[in-house]
Amino acid sequence: MARMRGGPTRQRRIIADAYVFAVLSLVSFSVLLFSVRSFVADFRDMGLSMYSGIRGSIHRATSFVSRTANSIQELATLNREYGELSDRIARYEQLERTAADIRQENDRLRQQLGFAKTITYHYVAAEIIGYDPDNIFSAFVINKGKNHGVADNMPVIAYQNGVETLVGKVVQTAQFESLVMPLYDSGSYISSRLVESRLEGLVEGQGNSEQPLLMRFVRGRSREEVSIGELVVSSGLGGVYPPGIRLGRVSRILHQENDTSIEIELVSTADFSRLEYVFVIDARSAPDTPSNSAAGVPNG
Repeated sequence: MARMRGGPTRQRRIIADAYVFAVLSLVSFSVLLFSVRSFVADFRDMGLSMYSGIRGSIHRATSFVSRTANSIQELATLNREYGELSDRIARYEQLERTAADIRQENDRLRQQLGFAKTITYHYVAAEIIGYDPDNIFSAFVINKGKNHGVADNMPVIAYQNGVETLVGKVVQTAQFESLVMPLYDSGSYISSRLVESRLEGLVEGQGNSEQPLLMRFVRGRSREEVSIGELVVSSGLGGVYPPGIRLGRVSRILHQENDTSIEIELVSTADFSRLEYVFVIDARSAPDTPSNSAAGVPNG
């Protein structure tokens, strides 16, 4: 009977323990399940964060490379356009300079043409194209010769600063070119006259365009009659140079007590450093109404 009574109690205890175990197992499983889900969620968040960081870094890197490439391309384009604009500006400036040079050249030619219409001798218009290689500081070459009617000993004049002035004479001719000896050459001698005092002398060069011309054999007692700045022209004596062509102006009067004549220094009216065009005239032709030569206006 004692065994019978102890059996149900023990059975109830076992059932109660089983119930508690079941409850505890359920709670433990729930806690474990919640923990696993939190871990997975945290792992997913961490993976998402890492992926986002890597993706952001890759995006920033690719954006930087793209911007750099675009910047380099834009810089190359700007550099090319700058070069094209610079070349265009340089061409425009060159065209502007060329146009200005052409205008100046046309002005000079118009002046020469206007002067040519006043020449009363037969003339040949010419352009200086070079210098004598054997005497670079003296003789120069013009682009007209025998075929144009140029001959030895013909006077050469120029038109500068609004006035006619003597340049020299032809000393050698070829078919299409001629050699001119300028009046400042040491072998040049020109019969001359002072315009105001009417005193005569002989003008000679001193071998250099920078040196003054020298008028010699002017009567010594006439020193007081000569004034600084007085114009000296060719006298026409000797038959080579026609009279009245400007040579220079008095810059200094040289005098010695025992001399019977005085010497006068002249500044040439011809500016040889700017000389481009000249006219070769035939002094043997009688002065008359202005006549144009077949050679025409100076040209190349």
